Amino acid sequence: MRVRKNALLLFSKVPEPGLVKTRLSRLKDGIFEPEVASALYHCMFFDVVEICCAALAKLEAQSQAAIAEAVDGEAVLDTYELIISTTPSKNVEVMRKLFADSGTWPRELIFIADTGESFDEHYNDSFNQAWERGAECILSMGADMPALTEMDVINGFNVVHELDELPQGGIVVSPDQAMGVSIVGWPRKTSFDHTGVYYNPTGLTVLPAYIQKARERDLPVRYIPAVPDVDTMGDLLHNVTLVEALNYCAPYDHNTPPWRTADALKQIGWNRIVVPPNDLRDPREHIDVEEAQE
Repeated sequence: MRVRKNALLLFSKVPEPGLVKTRLSRLKDGIFEPEVASALYHCMFFDVVEICCAALAKLEAQSQAAIAEAVDGEAVLDTYELIISTTPSKNVEVMRKLFADSGTWPRELIFIADTGESFDEHYNDSFNQAWERGAECILSMGADMPALTEMDVINGFNVVHELDELPQGGIVVSPDQAMGVSIVGWPRKTSFDHTGVYYNPTGLTVLPAYIQKARERDLPVRYIPAVPDVDTMGDLLHNVTLVEALNYCAPYDHNTPPWRTADALKQIGWNRIVVPPNDLRDPREHIDVEEAQE
């Protein structure tokens, strides 16, 4: 039986006021105090980790079931490691304590420090550390996605495993709401990295930069549904509605909801979004009048 080691790589920051989610704060163009913005990130971060833990447990059960049903051919047992990558190196212990002080988590969490002189280099370094730990497949994402679901993680790994069956491998991408990428990953055999993606010399945004780089290498790319993150106030408004829906739907979807984020939004009075009347819609008078006359 072949054992395939998988890594879920979570890019993160310590939730320190004035250093995280500054676009939600008065330090930039947001409306919250830095302490509130960082507290929101803290809740989103912990929700994402809990959702990922639940998804990995389901993936492990899925693999065990497949092993039990295998009749002939080589069976593959998939194991999963949740790696939380942060920077600088001194924040590894800060992050470890943050999680230890919060209570018991359903699985072991691995903490590493990523280094480099650009985001591309930091991302490459974290991937390289995961490869060095023996990973054969990596799925990576940010920690500011309260609308992430277990199925997003499960689907992402299932697609990476399908790409692992191809001779040249391939890439999986999930876009965010702003021309970027919220989830990206590939099997180890894939000749690919993040260089030139987040700091693209021709000015491409992240999603088209990944596609261009894959096209240049003639690599397959698999597209999975978009998962929005939270950087700006507009992003937050959208995610408030998603968080409310996910928490209500969780018992029916058998999903892990972003309950910490929902509770934080309620505490600051941001759990309900209403909008003023919109007069910019397409005209309906010619439709409504005709229907009323019939």
